[in-house]
Amino acid sequence: MAQKEVLCGKDLALDRLALIGNIAQFVSFGPDIALPQRFSRISGYKPNHHFSSPEEAVACIFRHSPEGSVNIRSFSPGSPKGGPLIYGLRSEKEVLAALRKKASENKITIVNETIDVNDGGVSGVMIGEVIEFSPGDTPKCVEKDGICRLPRDTGLRLLENVYGFRPTLDFPPSCRVEFSIHPKKRGIHQNHTILWELEEINDPPEKPGEIWWPNNFSRMLGDKAFGLLMADAIGLPVPETTIISRNIAPFKFGRKTGTLEVWMRTCPEIPVPGKYSTCFGWCDPFKLIAEEELAFKNDPGFVPISSVLAQKSVNAEFAGSLSPQKPDGSEPFIEGASGPGDQFMIAKTGPEALPEKVKQEVKKIYDIAFNELGPVEIEWVYDGSNAWALQLHRSEELLDSGIIHYGEIIIYPGEPEDYLELSVGEGLDALRKRIPEAKASSKGIVLIGNVGITSHFGDLLRKAKIPAKIKRPKEKQ
Repeated sequence: MAQKEVLCGKDLALDRLALIGNIAQFVSFGPDIALPQRFSRISGYKPNHHFSSPEEAVACIFRHSPEGSVNIRSFSPGSPKGGPLIYGLRSEKEVLAALRKKASENKITIVNETIDVNDGGVSGVMIGEVIEFSPGDTPKCVEKDGICRLPRDTGLRLLENVYGFRPTLDFPPSCRVEFSIHPKKRGIHQNHTILWELEEINDPPEKPGEIWWPNNFSRMLGDKAFGLLMADAIGLPVPETTIISRNIAPFKFGRKTGTLEVWMRTCPEIPVPGKYSTCFGWCDPFKLIAEEELAFKNDPGFVPISSVLAQKSVNAEFAGSLSPQKPDGSEPFIEGASGPGDQFMIAKTGPEALPEKVKQEVKKIYDIAFNELGPVEIEWVYDGSNAWALQLHRSEELLDSGIIHYGEIIIYPGEPEDYLELSVGEGLDALRKRIPEAKASSKGIVLIGNVGITSHFGDLLRKAKIPAKIKRPKEKQ
C-alpha cells in the first residue's frame, strides 16, 4: 500500500482521536482483496496491535463488542465522503464477505463495535458554549428536530445528575466535539463517554439562543423531571428528588429539606396539568403507573408516563404557583395559600393574601430562572425562611398585565360572543370535557369560584388558548 494511503482517511482521524479520548473499538483495512490491516484500537491491546489475519482481527472485535455485533464503514482513498453504513452485523463470515466486497471496489473499510443508541444514553455535539443532544440517535441528531439545546455548563451539570458522572468533554470552546454518553462502559478505555469526531472551528457560538422544551430528552425523562433538573442545574433550591424512570437507572439530585416524608408524582412526557396522580407518602411506583395508564389509556388526550418522582417534602408555611406576565415575562404573577399547596392547585383552596416576605423570596427564585431560562412557570413552597422550586415548566403564554378587574379575573384574553360557565367544584375533569365544547362553539369559559389564575384550571385554559375568566365571590376579590 502506498504511504499516502495510510496517511489520510477517517481511520487515521480515529487513531489520532484515540490519543486524547475514548473512541469506539475498531480495526481498519486497506483497499485490497487481501485486506491489509491499517489501524486497530481495541481494549486490552496495544495501540495498532497487528493481527495475524483479517479473520483474527474480526474475531477479536466481536469478542470485545458488548452488543455482540459490529458495523462497517467504508470510504475511497483520498475522499472524505464515506459510503453507506452497514449496521449491526453478527456473523464473522458475513463481515469478512462485506469487507472483501468493499475492497474489490477500492474502498478502505473500518469495522467498529456496535454501540446501541437505544441504551438510555444520549448523543450530540458540543461547540463553543453550546451543547446539543438527544436520546436514541447518533451525533447527527443535531440536524433534526427535537434536540435538547443548552448552555454548555448547564447541560454538563444536568447530564452529570442524570447519569452519575460528568461527561469526559474537557475541550476548549474552540473545538467542535461529536460525542455519545452511555450507561454501560464502552470503547477502548471502557468508560461512559465516546468521542466520534473533534475539530477546531472559528467563531464558536457563545450562547444557545432560546432554551426550549419539550424535547426528545425531556420526553424520555418526563417533563416534571426535566424541569426540576433544569432548576437544579441553574442553582434553584430543589428538594431532594429521586427519579424512577422507564428508560434509565434511578437517580437522585436536589437538596436536603430536613424532612423524611416524600411526595410521589407521576411524570408524563409533556405537561398535563392536574390529570395524573400526586400523593403524599410513599406508594408503589409500578402500581401507580399501571393504574394511571389503565385509567387513561383510552382517553384521546392520553400522554404516556415516562417516570415517577419521589420528592422530599418541605415544611410548608405557604405554597402556590406563579406565571410570567406580559410584556416580557420578567415579572411573575404570584399566588398561593397557607399549607403545602396541593389543594390550591386543584381549587380546593382559593388564593390567600401572601405576606410580603413570602413574595420576595419567591420572586428571588423566579429572577434566577428567568435570567437563565426565560419565562417559566414554577410551583413553589416557602418554609419560613426560603422559597423552594417544586416544579418548573416552560411557559407557553404570558399573562396579561391588566388581568384583575372588579368582579372578574382574566385567565386568557379574547372577546367571544358568549361564555360557558363552569363551577370549579365540578373539578378538572369537567373542565377538560368543557374545553372541546367551547372550541367547537367559539365560546369562552368562565370559572365560578375562588380559584387561582395560576392553578391547574388556569394552566389548562391557557394551553387551550380559550378566552377565559374567573368570577369570584366579591368578598374574595
